[in-house]
Amino acid sequence: MLLTTGQAANELGCAVTTFRRLVHAELLPGLDNRGNRVMVPWDVVQQLRERPAAPLHRLKAQEVAVLRVNVAQPVQEATRQWIGFSAALGPDDLLKALQGWWRCDPASVAAGGVLPVTLSGYVVAVLTGLQAWENEGGRYRFPEAVLAGYVTDLVGPGKHLTACEAGDRTAAELLLGTRLASHSGGALAYVPTGSPTTS
Repeated sequence: MLLTTGQAANELGCAVTTFRRLVHAELLPGLDNRGNRVMVPWDVVQQLRERPAAPLHRLKAQEVAVLRVNVAQPVQEATRQWIGFSAALGPDDLLKALQGWWRCDPASVAAGGVLPVTLSGYVVAVLTGLQAWENEGGRYRFPEAVLAGYVTDLVGPGKHLTACEAGDRTAAELLLGTRLASHSGGALAYVPTGSPTTS
């Protein structure tokens, strides 16, 4: 059975514009075009609905920043060609597209040790190596950030672990493809993990 994007969004309890971001980011397999309508297989919607919540309690920090991005858009900048996320981008372009420039509290981002990247509430990439940052007009970039992993298929999910460090790969494996709700007026949100206080 095939659903329209509106029907799929209704099944997932989200706005149709939110669901369409997943379509435009090329994260959903098996889509069918009927005229100007995109049709979504029922099993794809079921798999999205059953994606587990991110197990943030397994992280060491008591709070982590969450980078909430849109579908990748081209930019004309010296250091990158894209901003945002798309499964069609390679790891080098993805890292450049995600490592800045964001309005945030950089010390809080670094303290979390890991930066989940979400698109429409699903973790599509994970950054680590956040200890250093640059400031330009109140926007921050993390030049030493590492793309620990990313997804190319949110349903499978199709995970690609790209970090060299075992701990970074473990964090990416833990978070990629999960649901992670966050609320913020900007690109960065700060979410408590529920981890016990360490002394």
